[in-house]
Amino acid sequence: MSQSDTEHHVIELGVNVDHIATLRQARGTTYPCPVQAADIARQAGADGVTVHLREDRRHIQDQDVYRIRREVALPMNLEMATTQEMLKIALEVLPKECCLVPEKRAELTTEGGLDVLSQESALTDYIAELSAAGILVSLFIDPEPTQIEASQRVGAAIVELHTGQYAEAHGAEAEAELARIQTAAQVAHGLGLQVNAGHGLHYQNVAPIAQIPEVVCLNIGHAIVSRAAITGFYEAVFAMKQIMNGARLEGEGAGF
Repeated sequence: MSQSDTEHHVIELGVNVDHIATLRQARGTTYPCPVQAADIARQAGADGVTVHLREDRRHIQDQDVYRIRREVALPMNLEMATTQEMLKIALEVLPKECCLVPEKRAELTTEGGLDVLSQESALTDYIAELSAAGILVSLFIDPEPTQIEASQRVGAAIVELHTGQYAEAHGAEAEAELARIQTAAQVAHGLGLQVNAGHGLHYQNVAPIAQIPEVVCLNIGHAIVSRAAITGFYEAVFAMKQIMNGARLEGEGAGF
């Protein structure tokens, strides 16, 4: 889907299968299988599969990345820290996209966006290597215009706007965070960047984000895996896609 076209009646869903692997690693078994989950997501209408290969390998393992890339007919978005080890793996796997994220060993989940401003030189070189291999590079950033502008300068093709603060907020604070994301999406789109979003999105809070016309893709994992534990993975993915597309249509009807 072209980032320059904001008049789509659908919005893409990238399903993150990390927490399928979390369940597996909790008991050190061979199940549940992230590869199988990724293929069920494909059957249920997902547009891509996201995996975060963490440095400590707490959930997704190297073989998961290689198998999903080889066996699942969906574009892969490989989330990773900006290390030489991850660069080597990415250049071997050749996913459609690499999303560069900050990473701390002690965190439960990614706590904030990548500070592009503080490492422009290093990121420029790192992104150039990935781009030369034909990989689209995305930067997971807070919805701040200065970080978006820096993302363009370092050569990113995509920004993924961090929706975590929106997801944790309520009432007027949530409305203010939503407005911040809407403005950021407009800024990024105006600079020619594809706009994705994700983090903390679930079935009750996803609709307003899905209505933002500049947003091309939402990457969602934990909420889908949690629902899947009760209802099954196919239904969980299918239900999320229905909410997102319904929201997009409603937004267009309102002249969003």
